[in-house]
Amino acid sequence: MKETDTIRAAIQGIAGSFHDQAARDYFPDREVELVPCVAFEDLFEAVKTGKADVAIMAIENTVAGSLLPNYVLLRDSGFTVFGEIFLRISQHLMALPGQSIENIREAYSHYMAIAQTRTFFREYPGIRLIEADDTAASAKRIAEKGLAGSAAIAGERAAEMYGLDILAHGIETNKRNFTRFLLMYKPNGIQPFKVDHPDKASLSFTLPHETGSLSQVLSIFSFYRISLTKIQSIPIIGQEWEYHFLVDLTFDDPVRYRQALDAIRPLTHELSILGEYIQGKHIQ
Repeated sequence: MKETDTIRAAIQGIAGSFHDQAARDYFPDREVELVPCVAFEDLFEAVKTGKADVAIMAIENTVAGSLLPNYVLLRDSGFTVFGEIFLRISQHLMALPGQSIENIREAYSHYMAIAQTRTFFREYPGIRLIEADDTAASAKRIAEKGLAGSAAIAGERAAEMYGLDILAHGIETNKRNFTRFLLMYKPNGIQPFKVDHPDKASLSFTLPHETGSLSQVLSIFSFYRISLTKIQSIPIIGQEWEYHFLVDLTFDDPVRYRQALDAIRPLTHELSILGEYIQGKHIQ
């Protein structure tokens, strides 16, 4: 695929959302055509049916932790991860032009955005916080319905897109709040998103229910100087106290990385490579 081609990106949410921002930041030199989806499951369906080229999905947050349902979706999808991006999540309070914060009686947003900004609203006890499905959708609703006295908590891009004024900037409590997004495609033999020189990989495997099985695998990674940046366990339904492991690791030497995979393969079950890609940058 040429760098000048339009990329059709399936995202959860609508234009102006943080998923939208992640797509545009990852493809700064490409025209991005959004394929909005209501649920994360819909991202994979959009790619499978040819409506989108790639799916972009939040997988973890430095404040909220892992999105476990999304790990399950990734594992079961058969999709390949070809990239990642870490986006700084900065929340802003926005309303119709001409409004002031003293006019605001209610603020709408996704429950996560509300949780990230409660400290700010302690100074404004007269503002009622109301959960909504999406940050950007909250901003769009206020703009389209002309809701005076109402505000949205969302990203700066949402304010720009829907013509709202930002009444307060950066109202999130934790200023080191990043969300990690994965970029995925459905392998079809052509593999236009294949990465030539990866230095990070995501693996999936299960282990026998035996003492020391996980420590053996970790020892092998250590021996081959493979750094684990994430290890996530997911219960195996119907097999009590047994788990599926999803591991992210980084490496400097691709040969040693392949040797490590060969070494752990006899110790694991259902070992699969979910993706090999270049470590993502942190976008402020």
